[in-house]
Amino acid sequence: MDLLTTAEASDYLRMGERKLYELVAKNRIPCSKVTGKWLFPRNELDRWVLSGLAHPEGLIPPEPPPIVGGSQDDLLEWSLRQAGSGLASLSEGTGAGVARLLRGEVAAAAIHCHNDAADPNVEAARAMPRLHDAVLIGFTRREQGLLLPPGNPRSLNSLADVLESGAKMAVRQTGAGAQMLLDVLVARAGASRKRLNRLARPCLTGPDLAAAIRTGRADCGIATRAAARAAGLEFVSLAWENFDLLMRQRTYFQPSIQALIRLMAQDSFARRAAELTGYDTSPAGQVRFFN
Repeated sequence: MDLLTTAEASDYLRMGERKLYELVAKNRIPCSKVTGKWLFPRNELDRWVLSGLAHPEGLIPPEPPPIVGGSQDDLLEWSLRQAGSGLASLSEGTGAGVARLLRGEVAAAAIHCHNDAADPNVEAARAMPRLHDAVLIGFTRREQGLLLPPGNPRSLNSLADVLESGAKMAVRQTGAGAQMLLDVLVARAGASRKRLNRLARPCLTGPDLAAAIRTGRADCGIATRAAARAAGLEFVSLAWENFDLLMRQRTYFQPSIQALIRLMAQDSFARRAAELTGYDTSPAGQVRFFN
């Protein structure tokens, strides 16, 4: 370990010894007192300086951590494990995942956007000015719909039924793909979100929403067919959506991502999708957009 004296640390950091002693007194700089003298590990001083490094907007780390952020999906989580990719998942919804991708905090974001565009995910990737090197990889198409208690006791067979009945609806956080879909469907119905009898606290993932319905806290909510099946709930289909992985082009060539893409071409991937239900794996592994 390379240890610096007070004078050497002062020269190394280009600050006066008086200022250095002030930082020591306030316990704001890494140091150790040995036989009455303060010593400063050079590598710890380097880390201390870097910890306060300012990052201008648009500057990202050279290599993001091996994490897939964005939307939660059972097939994706299985695939990350099955591929031996070394990628972890951080499920916070589409919007939060994209925000982390832009900040360099995740390697990829799992997204499913909804708006009036012909291909909302492609349009979202194209419209991101800070993602000039974007690549969008198809993962699957998913079926989204109403999750309902077993037996559908309130006979809710459409969003119109939900609006007219005043049924308690579990919702997702702003920026989540399922919440985007709900907003689009409400607008197409010529209604206002204020008409929805919403559960007070948003559910952070599809399984969380399913749990709210299963435990009786809500009468319905929008999530995937796979989430409904896993929770033993009824399902009324509302839409099919593209579920894609958004990343920077250099990340696409990383071994972890390539391991995941190789798995998508295997029969085991299609079999697992069929077991979970509500998936169409035909887009898996395709480059759907790149800048």
